[in-house]
Amino acid sequence: MRILFDQGTPVPLRRHLAGHEVETAYERNWSALQNGDLLAAAEAAGFAAIITTDQNLRYQQHLAPRQLAILVLTTTDWRRIRAETERVAKAVDALRPEAYVELGFGA
Repeated sequence: MRILFDQGTPVPLRRHLAGHEVETAYERNWSALQNGDLLAAAEAAGFAAIITTDQNLRYQQHLAPRQLAILVLTTTDWRRIRAETERVAKAVDALRPEAYVELGFGA
């Protein structure tokens, strides 16, 4: 699956998503794009999913017409995410078009 990491998604996570092609918004020169424009650009470029830490995304954007799967990590803290990379990888593997999934992390 082709996955885009939004700003705030810890880049080292990509090493734990074996079998997926991961690019970052920064690598694509999309750092200045905001929510709706970023989602549209990702879909137009053929990404199947986006991983973000923007927990307000579903309140700021009308997500219904999107084919893009969205996985929201509820923290940007790499230490907390790193402790649960297997759970993140399983969530990514289970993503389907149009899915919206929030993945929480313990304190």
